[in-house]
Amino acid sequence: MGAFGGYDEGWRVMGRRTVRWHTAAAVGAALTMTTAQPGPALAADGPTPYSYAENATAVDGSTGTTQAVRLSPGRTYRSAIGPGEKLYYRLDLDAGANAYVSGTAVPAAGASVASSDGLRVSIEDVDAHRCSYGNARFGPTRSAHPVTAWASREIGADEYMCQAAGAYYLVVERVGPSSNGASSGLSSGGSSGEPSGASSGGSSGSGGRGSGQEWGLELGYAWEPAVKKGGSTAAPETWNSASPEPLRGDPERRRGGSGFASAGPLAQGIWQDRTGITAGETRYYKVPVGWGQQLSATAELGSTTSGEGYVGNALVMSLYNPARALVDDALVSYGGDQRSAALDPLPPVAYDNRYSLDDEVSGMRFAGWYYLAVHLGSAVADRFGEKPIGLTLRVRVSGRAGSGPGYLGQAEPRGVFEVTDQDREAAETGTGAGTVTGDTRGGAGDAGGAGSGEESAGGSDGSTISGDRRLALTVVAAGGIGTGSLLVLTLLLWTVVARRRVAADRPTAPSGGGRASRRGRHGPSRGR
Repeated sequence: MGAFGGYDEGWRVMGRRTVRWHTAAAVGAALTMTTAQPGPALAADGPTPYSYAENATAVDGSTGTTQAVRLSPGRTYRSAIGPGEKLYYRLDLDAGANAYVSGTAVPAAGASVASSDGLRVSIEDVDAHRCSYGNARFGPTRSAHPVTAWASREIGADEYMCQAAGAYYLVVERVGPSSNGASSGLSSGGSSGEPSGASSGGSSGSGGRGSGQEWGLELGYAWEPAVKKGGSTAAPETWNSASPEPLRGDPERRRGGSGFASAGPLAQGIWQDRTGITAGETRYYKVPVGWGQQLSATAELGSTTSGEGYVGNALVMSLYNPARALVDDALVSYGGDQRSAALDPLPPVAYDNRYSLDDEVSGMRFAGWYYLAVHLGSAVADRFGEKPIGLTLRVRVSGRAGSGPGYLGQAEPRGVFEVTDQDREAAETGTGAGTVTGDTRGGAGDAGGAGSGEESAGGSDGSTISGDRRLALTVVAAGGIGTGSLLVLTLLLWTVVARRRVAADRPTAPSGGGRASRRGRHGPSRGR
């Protein structure tokens, strides 16, 4: 049985389609004409909204398996889930690859949540046998923020179940006391003609405050091919678990992202976030870790002279592997003086780690980008104000990178379980790309946008939307635009889209060619 096959922890804390400049200009012009309209808005110094993958395909989850939309490996999807909902999505799996699916719940900024509220993600076969499941909860910070759970179907993990090729179902549920008594007047998603993922879904911070509202949902789906026969099937029992030598030197400034897709790349070193971290905010970073390399990380929250008091469970740093599975987390309280949270010593990345019964070990099963998500609880603002507090990360990657296990095929998304020289360069310079679920190293052409020839990129129920339309819906959700202004905005968007279509029909001179862009602790108990 694979060690990451399934678990249920007491709590787990975490995990836009680009349009052309003239479309953005049209929207900007429309917004200029609506500045006098009342409506909810984020405070200038409030938490940064979650950043969804820009090429995420919008889909609706169904309330039963019969109408479940099919998801494709290597892509990222955007959906939404209402209070008490249990949603289904279809996975068509072969008999050779391991499948990993993550779900990131995104409540609205400032939403009221309980520590035991959260998300459950599971994979089931056609006979309702559960292959694995995982829970993610908001935890002791009791602060609304993105939380990520995952599930897998692993070949060889079970002799009898979930091994055959065929249809499987991803099941996503809201769990916790606040999900049991949902108010009937709120949208539950998945039932209307418009995809739930297109609504604010908590991504813009609008839509009210309360646990009864709809949450945004980002789904990541990765495939890991089979490997050559003859390898070990036992997890390593020992490794260097001593605390690493402290890093020395002046910190470099680097900006963290606001989601997995926008995570700021980091190499070994001391890194200071350019803007710090605001109460209620989650900052994302990613570190390339090759086969045989060992990762250690510490997050340091700076001191402040603003306010006084003490906040228990103020900051949590969570580590996720390339499939967005939680590996470990560290929690610290805050009283205005500098405090730090460090991950436990982790083993070097190795394929055989998956056979361990320890989540911290089995999570270090892939090479690739590892994600650090740092969340500062919203309660910190009550004691120390809403101004950003300094945040420093100390990251060490020890050991020489080695070769992989000898995969017999290509992972999806392409390159997700490897580290390239370009990845290391991106981490050193803070620029470049890398791989996140839903993107490929060959660019966005095969990343899963509408028009890819696949059931309208997810199903035949019309559950996808274009980037232009999604932008308009996001503006409506976030800005509280009045009816007259909305009409102006709609006309502007129609004009822009029409001009783009006309331009696309005109013959163009052949191009000279170009290059593709490169791109567990806390009381777990296992279950299947």
